[in-house]
Amino acid sequence: MSNDRGPLWAVSPLDGRYADRTAPLVEYVSEAALMRARVTVEVEYTIALADLQATPVEIDPELRESMRDCYRDFDESDAELIKAIETTGARGYAATNHDVKAVEYYLREATPERVHPWLHFGLTSEDVTNLAYRILIRDAMESVLLPRLRVIREELTDFAHDHADLPMLARTHGQPATPTTFGKEMAVYAARVGQGIAAVESATDSLAGKLGGATGTFAAHAVAYPDVDWPGFAREFVTDLGLSYLQPTTQINPGDDLATLFDALARVNRVLVDLDRDAWQYVSLGYLGQEAAAGETGSSTMPHKVNPIDFENSEGNLSRANSDLGFLAETITTSRMQRDLSDSTVKRNMGVALAHSLLGYVKLEAGLAKVVPRESVMAEDLQANPAVIGEAIQTVLRREGNPDAYELVKEATRGESVTMADFEALIEDLDVDASTKETLRSLTPESYTGIAASIARDV
Repeated sequence: MSNDRGPLWAVSPLDGRYADRTAPLVEYVSEAALMRARVTVEVEYTIALADLQATPVEIDPELRESMRDCYRDFDESDAELIKAIETTGARGYAATNHDVKAVEYYLREATPERVHPWLHFGLTSEDVTNLAYRILIRDAMESVLLPRLRVIREELTDFAHDHADLPMLARTHGQPATPTTFGKEMAVYAARVGQGIAAVESATDSLAGKLGGATGTFAAHAVAYPDVDWPGFAREFVTDLGLSYLQPTTQINPGDDLATLFDALARVNRVLVDLDRDAWQYVSLGYLGQEAAAGETGSSTMPHKVNPIDFENSEGNLSRANSDLGFLAETITTSRMQRDLSDSTVKRNMGVALAHSLLGYVKLEAGLAKVVPRESVMAEDLQANPAVIGEAIQTVLRREGNPDAYELVKEATRGESVTMADFEALIEDLDVDASTKETLRSLTPESYTGIAASIARDV
């Protein structure tokens, strides 16, 4: 069979069935993207070295721009060349079997020989790679995932405002409970997602890079140029890349910053799984109707069905993402002594967790776009459960000084099929004034929603 296979032959559905939806992440989490980011770090590091008075290397403005074009114009042919240098040898180089060394040799092709000694000067590969990954993860969060999360929050906020007054039976422990409004319940999720977004933004802004040589001591740098303030140089270089500076470290960046980000992302994902499950239940109850897509098959055997597949797909992908995020946070923060490679292959899967998160967001957006609250169904359910105003009656009676109010209403309602007429008879027999009876008679399940509408509008 030909090796030139399309997405139907992909090992992962992320690059097969879902390739069109995960495409926005390709620029940030693919191997080619990692190559480009490593080129960025190597180029900017070499230019920064040239700016030190202590070093003799000179890089004039024209050469600087030419070197920067190596990452600004980086394309598939460049990625293929780096891969060839690494795996089979190319341009006269023996196969390196080392991905960072291959980047160094690639840059020799774009720079004059006098610059070559200064490419990767004093660095360990992790100096380059930890910075490259953080640039990519930061940009993926800011350009792809966070904008999607903000759209979901806006959609939930719109639901909250548009349906602030729509009464709905609540269900605690799955049982009929004090009524709420659909808008208020969406406001809860909008607020939770907003809090989650803030945590993800903060963790993204706190990503920190290291640069310190083979064991984090600047040993090679210091022996070459002992009078240079290398930690100061490293701090300025890393912050110029838009990252915080981390010191002290071993050979590797310990990854606590990434773990914090992954934990924050998993937190907001858990909120969305909760929303997926509630939305699924509201569809099941008939509270939410779904707009059927033309030509779409809901069931292979039951033609009438419109399944809540978007919420189900979202739940599945977000659950998978969180499994990966938890594994990543645990694994990348541990290393034997000053360095081992167990984290290297794991970090190559960071994009998998981000891609499943993205799929979850895309599917949830699609699900929310299809559903419409069914006011008549909600109203029928409220009218079928008048017992929920029992809480209101016993609370008003407590206000009037009745110490046995709870027991009185409990005896009349618990385990019984109660009607509004039953409540009318109960109210008629109460030893309270006419005004209080009138207040109690005015209670209905539809009106007993407290300040839910106000809460919904405040989000």
